[in-house]
Amino acid sequence: MEKLLQIFKTPELRKKILIVAGLLLAFRVLSVIPIPGIDAERLQAFLQANQLIGFFNVFSGGALSNLSIVMLGVGPYITATIIMQLLTMIFPNLKEMYYEQGEIGRAKFNRWSRYITVPLGFLQAYGFLNLLISQQVLSPLDLNSTIQNVVLVTAGTMLLVWIGELISEQKIGNGVSLLIFAGIVSQLPGVVRNAIFNYNPSLVPTYVAFIVLSIVVIAGVVFVNEAERKVPISYAKRVVGNRVYGGSASYLPLKVNQAGVIPIIFAISILLFPQFAAQISAIFSPDLSITLNNFVNKFLGNQSIYAALYFGLVVIFTYFYTAITFDPAEISKNLQRSGGFIPGIRPGEPSGDFLRKVINRITLFGAVFLGLIAVLPTLTQIFTGIQFLSIGGTALLIVVSVALEVRRQVESQLVMREYE
Repeated sequence: MEKLLQIFKTPELRKKILIVAGLLLAFRVLSVIPIPGIDAERLQAFLQANQLIGFFNVFSGGALSNLSIVMLGVGPYITATIIMQLLTMIFPNLKEMYYEQGEIGRAKFNRWSRYITVPLGFLQAYGFLNLLISQQVLSPLDLNSTIQNVVLVTAGTMLLVWIGELISEQKIGNGVSLLIFAGIVSQLPGVVRNAIFNYNPSLVPTYVAFIVLSIVVIAGVVFVNEAERKVPISYAKRVVGNRVYGGSASYLPLKVNQAGVIPIIFAISILLFPQFAAQISAIFSPDLSITLNNFVNKFLGNQSIYAALYFGLVVIFTYFYTAITFDPAEISKNLQRSGGFIPGIRPGEPSGDFLRKVINRITLFGAVFLGLIAVLPTLTQIFTGIQFLSIGGTALLIVVSVALEVRRQVESQLVMREYE
């Protein structure tokens, strides 16, 4: 309470929070403006029956459940960012721009990501509209109406990207993450309402177990998200004139969950791709589209196959993304340049090998944890047999991660203003 009062007593910080709140409110207003011709009942039934689309609804902030003008959310932008990060492995110049050119390089990198977002938005919008028409959720559209809706939905995505950047400029959290966070939190009243309406006295032990498990999962997410392996670092003494520099000891923090929620987003993008491809193929052959769509639904409709495939992809992508973002050889070089070394390990290549072994070991735990979090909703439904009781592990991971990040940034701004 003392911190909250301090936040609102600081004019500049209070102004930033009010700006962010206003932008999030604008996002929620946009998410309830639907495109025309929707069958609401069929839409809800379709979202409940399709786990992949239901998951994408989480990342759209619930906008897909209303088939709103921003129904894609920031999904195309996230996909564009993933593509750009993958390209850094192929093109050294792109990697140098992102990692070595500082803020200017990252600004250029983000600008290219926004350029790629537009064609991806067009493709995803067309694929979704075609999928919804095939499921009789949306009335059939002529060519002009299809083009208008595709342009409208793509423009909605770019508008959300702009809102996300405005939020990021306030420096109290990542804009895209906060938009997803707001969408997830906004669905909580509906979840509570469904649990109350479906209450069954004979299932009281199940409800109690569900609440306890939810608390354990939240605690586990916080624990793993904050966990880190501290590698001790020592600095050699240097004599410059009459002064002695160095000789201090520090540590290098290696996070257990180095990749955050990115591997889950990678995995769901791969799982969604066959369905998008099936719908986009309707441009060339409607019969082929129907055949591919039936195959995809039959294959991924099996909960066991879906859970196993999802878990495996998350584990693989956790290692993959960690390899992209964490370069032990570069870190060991930087340590050597600054006169630092790991006690008991020779500087240079041996230090890089040591860091690589450490990161591989702790990433295994982080990868398995992320995989379990990803398939948690499916596992709870399989073991309890109750559809409305589903612990959204990914949603919890996003909410907790974003809340912790916002807390850190707000506290850093408070400390900066209190520092004498």
